[in-house]
Amino acid sequence: MRNIIAWFVDNPVAANLLMAVLVVGGLISLGNLRQEEFPEVDLEVVTVSVPYLGATPEEAEQGVCIRIEEALEGTENVFKMTSTASEGSCSVQLELESGADTIQALNDIKSKVDGINTFPAETERPIVSQVTSTSVVLDIVISGDTDERTLKTLAEEMREDLAAIDGISQVAMEYVRPDEISIEISEDTLRRYALTLEAVAETVRRSSLDLPGGAIKAGGGEILVRTKGQAYRGAEFENIVVVTHRDGTAVTLGEIANVRDGFEEGDLRVRFNGNPAAMVRVYRVGNEDTIEAAEKARAYLADARARMPEGIELTVWRDASEELGARLDVLLGSATGGLALVLLVLALPLRFRLAMWVAAGIPIALLGTLLTFGFLDMTLSSLTVMGFILVLGIVVDDAIVVGERVYAHERDAEDQRTAAINGTHEVAVPVIFGVLTTMAAFTPIMFVPGRLGDFFSVVGYVVVLCLVFSVIESMMILPSHLSHRRRARDSRPGLLLKRWLDFQNRLASGVERFAERRYGAALRRALEWRYSVLATGAAVLLLMLALILSGRVAFQFFPAIEGNTITASLTMPEGISVDDTARAARQLEAAAQELEAELDALNPEQPSPIRYMLTAIGRSAGNSGPRGNNQVAPAVSHEAEVSLALLPVAERYGITANRITSRWRELTGAIPDAVELSFNANAFDAGAPISIELRGRNVDDLREVAALLRAELGRFDGVIDITDSFRSGKQEAKLSLRPEARTLGLTLNDLARQVRQAFYGEEAQRVQRGTEDVRVMVRYPEEERRSLGDLEDMRIRTSAGVEVPFPAVADVDLGTGYSSIRRVDRQRVVTV
Repeated sequence: MRNIIAWFVDNPVAANLLMAVLVVGGLISLGNLRQEEFPEVDLEVVTVSVPYLGATPEEAEQGVCIRIEEALEGTENVFKMTSTASEGSCSVQLELESGADTIQALNDIKSKVDGINTFPAETERPIVSQVTSTSVVLDIVISGDTDERTLKTLAEEMREDLAAIDGISQVAMEYVRPDEISIEISEDTLRRYALTLEAVAETVRRSSLDLPGGAIKAGGGEILVRTKGQAYRGAEFENIVVVTHRDGTAVTLGEIANVRDGFEEGDLRVRFNGNPAAMVRVYRVGNEDTIEAAEKARAYLADARARMPEGIELTVWRDASEELGARLDVLLGSATGGLALVLLVLALPLRFRLAMWVAAGIPIALLGTLLTFGFLDMTLSSLTVMGFILVLGIVVDDAIVVGERVYAHERDAEDQRTAAINGTHEVAVPVIFGVLTTMAAFTPIMFVPGRLGDFFSVVGYVVVLCLVFSVIESMMILPSHLSHRRRARDSRPGLLLKRWLDFQNRLASGVERFAERRYGAALRRALEWRYSVLATGAAVLLLMLALILSGRVAFQFFPAIEGNTITASLTMPEGISVDDTARAARQLEAAAQELEAELDALNPEQPSPIRYMLTAIGRSAGNSGPRGNNQVAPAVSHEAEVSLALLPVAERYGITANRITSRWRELTGAIPDAVELSFNANAFDAGAPISIELRGRNVDDLREVAALLRAELGRFDGVIDITDSFRSGKQEAKLSLRPEARTLGLTLNDLARQVRQAFYGEEAQRVQRGTEDVRVMVRYPEEERRSLGDLEDMRIRTSAGVEVPFPAVADVDLGTGYSSIRRVDRQRVVTV
């Protein structure tokens, strides 16, 4: 080691060149690094989604989920299969083995799913896709006293404009309903013209289409033949001829039906500070930069606000770049403050130039680490910043030890070159091994298996790399600088410098006296009474273990990171009216307004900590990624969400988001009939602190056990927001065909289809309008839509065209189904 140190001391150009490579390379890398809130992780998950519109969860489980599970059983590289059957769809999630070839697994799964030919006829084409990591960059709320169509149109235009910006590739709309063309015909009209819903739907299919007709070889070349008649708007469907008479007269769809070009049925009410609203969400995917994407989106907003109609406001609801920028500011502030403190402390007993070169170890080690980020495919994220902050106080220790030893040798009358070599070599072994022990503590984080390990491994990499460059700087660069620094002038010092040197000498002498008389004496006494010292250490260790094992010191695997948004998510019983859900949401809003008044009273002269309030009744956007084909989720009547946007923590005069959340929960109190009510103020967390999975074949047994477990957990102090994944579904009327109906030529398929058409309608076709897939439905008007009691008066048509009363051919069994059925490895599951 002495030869390496001496070579760098004798070759200062090499030391300066090494320092320049680390500093300049680190600065260049810093300018090119991608910035994101959290590092991107390969989730190694494949999903299979099969829409089964109008089906109950049990029908989706039996008809779709189980068949997919059977087809995928034993698939290579799949270690866990989770399926969820809900109303109108089945979704299967397959978690792959760590390190598996995701593309190969995706192709294998798709081949097996495409080979299933026993799905019910009403199911749609299965969608097999790989789950990719996405993160929200910006949420933009469009609000104003206007109608739903205007808000969605503005949101669509904004989505297209933002997606066209270089650096932004994924933009989605939230809190909007899908478009739908509904052709509503009364039952009396159908009978008058001897029509059925199915016949009208078939007419629409035959009359609204584009069909290629080949090519005609003409003298001037080939001419393509194409029949063009696809309808895309409600007015175009009104011109379709439904009935023709022998006298040449015709009846169009617009004459016998009400064609409504509107939104899919469902209740969705969204308010932003009291006004109707829609949201556009910008995502970061792939190699996109969070801060750069946010800056471009904000620049677009500055221009878009001027083009908005009067009364329409554009508001940034959430900006992930602000939180990332705040963490980067913390790193920069900590580094700057640490550098200043090191300079100040070292300048007290040491020469200023020596202290300056010692303190330079901090930026050199940090920039050297940033230099390697590009080679290791690492980004500047919240977790890498956390790693820098953790290691910030450690990297300078090596330089301090080396600098102090070199200075001590200089005071022993050695020349600067000899002092640099001897001093550095004297502490080389303890410095290197001291760094290795710290590296040993952080190295296991780099190799933790699983997705959570991939997520947190960057912290270990940052700490280890910083320590490596700290050793390089202290063993190679620092000795060269200390040996060639400018010598002190031999001229007589001025009065101010003389007083400073006298102060340094007195301070150094005082530290040495303390070290020799106090600290040294204490060390000698500890060596004499080594068994007492060992016993004291063991006692302290046992005391710490007792505090942890007894629960007096709280343990948390990964503390949640507070954000600037608080969300109250409310789930009511399925099937409840949207008005009841709205009343429950108003209780949350009233509590939020009372909370805002309390916070404003604490500091009347300061701005309110609560900036905005967003209420969504009918759906909660959650944190799901963008949906394929620009589709939006259907609205439901039993879900609601109330969110509060807070000022940044530095502007909230010391009030934390968790404290505000706790007070909001207290003011809200219990909500009648609420199935679940949870409050969340975290920007990131590792999931529920306690999650217990119950498996079995019978859902009712699982529900009873989950209820008992919830009651038992509720007895513990500090346990809040106890919920389980079981939800009672809507009431179900299960129909069965009587034996005597078969003699009339009726089949179960006839019964099911006619009842489905009466309540749900008949899907005629789907058209691609813009970027959205729009369904064209043929159904009865809403005021004629049959209720359960109307089954008694309903008439079923036989294959011969004869209508018979429903009670004569079918029985009805009333019951309650499930909201959704979750299965893990082919067993039903309820999670508490």
